[in-house]
Amino acid sequence: MPTKPVEYREMAADSLEAKIKEMEAQFFNNQMQAGMGKLENTAGLRHLRRDIARARTVLSEKARTPSTSV
Repeated sequence: MPTKPVEYREMAADSLEAKIKEMEAQFFNNQMQAGMGKLENTAGLRHLRRDIARARTVLSEKARTPSTSV
């Protein structure tokens, strides 16, 4: 199930970067399985790729927006 951008916005930048790396590794493994014909849910590749894009977008938003500490 795709993750909502709101959930990514609630995460800290460090944990978001770690989550992106984790999803990229999972995407790579799924691509290898799909290439060998062993991946059952090929639609999961598309969902995972879009989740990575959502997380990267939120991360770039966090980088552009100055943090407002009170």
